[in-house]
Amino acid sequence: MNRHDSTEERTFAALPPARGKGFAQTWWGRAWLAALEDGALDGEQVRTGRRLARAGAVGAVSVRPGRVTAVVQDRDRTSHRADVLLDRLSDAQWDRFLDLTVERAGHVAALLDREMPPHLVEDAEAAGVDLLPGLGDLEAECDCGAWDQCGHTAAVCYQVARLLDQDPFVLLLLRGRAEQALLDDLQARGTATRAASEPTRSDEVDAAQAYAAGDVLPPLPAAPQLPEEPGVPPSLDTDAPPPAGVEPAALEILAGRTAVAAHLLLAEALREGAGRRPTQARPQTPLQTPAPAALTVAGDAVRLAAGVLEGPQAVDGPTADVVGRLAAGSGRSREQLAAAVRAWRHGGAAALSVLEEEWTVEGEALTRARAALDAAWEEDERPVLRARGNRWTVVGAEADCQLRLGRDGRWWPYRKERGRWTAAGDAAHDPATALAVARPDGEEALS
Repeated sequence: MNRHDSTEERTFAALPPARGKGFAQTWWGRAWLAALEDGALDGEQVRTGRRLARAGAVGAVSVRPGRVTAVVQDRDRTSHRADVLLDRLSDAQWDRFLDLTVERAGHVAALLDREMPPHLVEDAEAAGVDLLPGLGDLEAECDCGAWDQCGHTAAVCYQVARLLDQDPFVLLLLRGRAEQALLDDLQARGTATRAASEPTRSDEVDAAQAYAAGDVLPPLPAAPQLPEEPGVPPSLDTDAPPPAGVEPAALEILAGRTAVAAHLLLAEALREGAGRRPTQARPQTPLQTPAPAALTVAGDAVRLAAGVLEGPQAVDGPTADVVGRLAAGSGRSREQLAAAVRAWRHGGAAALSVLEEEWTVEGEALTRARAALDAAWEEDERPVLRARGNRWTVVGAEADCQLRLGRDGRWWPYRKERGRWTAAGDAAHDPATALAVARPDGEEALS
């Protein structure tokens, strides 16, 4: 950056192309771009400006009170002078802003660290001082003849957003005050404020009294109100290509699930904080089921897919891409992933293990299993079961039903559908109950 001797103008050298990068990383930089993108009448011109700025077509940028100027080279290498105008604050508005700033030492420190404190901007707005531009505040002038924002003025706005990220004093200069003059005025007001607030001897407090009152704390603020719905994650659909290995659709899904989980946790915390007794343990939904510490990558892919595939919506577009990626990453086909998700919904990691793991039942576990099977039915009602490992398959009329024994001693119902064994319901301690669920009409009969 090159700064002119004039304190009322700053000139910034042309910035390198911004391929693959966003134009605004700070909240105030994004607010600047929102004023451009929301206020432009022609969205195509805004997109053209973004492409020009990304390609490095904006030359040196001159910033002075009320105006930003730069030369922008079009795609045909034609150069255009583009100006963006923003109203300057009045002297009365500057007085109010400076008074607000010196009220908190942290505001001045943040500005010196090239940060724009959100509370300062909010307090200024409440006092009638708009630092950041709003809808329609950015006026455009360009020698290309456009009457509204054109690609050239939009490109300048995108470049200014990058400058604002580095130094919020650029915005204050646009509003009418150079950095050094602003700091000098803040220092003078701060000195006057401290002198006026110094206590006289009659205001002094005895040290013993001050120490005795030191443990008197103000009451805690009231608990926040629970939002009616979880927050909505920001859209990641931009013109910039994502970095290698990053899938925006997958990130949006993860962010949405995280917002729902956070909403549930906050609801529980506020309910218990209000003096109510904690709710009784209840079956967890796939979203609430935590990932066990020992869960493998393949198992965690099923947990994530259970959330992606929730609800009756069709799996297409970005969601289908995410499901395909989860299937491939876990070493499963889409059909195998769907079967794993179905099992997960019946019992999380334990149900998934029963689906995919076959183990030999022996010793005490085998004794307990046989005793449970013998006691489950009357002699004339007992089905014929063929055992292999931890799986007992019905022989005969109900050959499409199977019982699987989990390592915790519970029985899981399975049913053959389209030639594949599929989890049919939740686990039961009684094998007869589990087998009733495994029958084609079992779930309806037990509901």
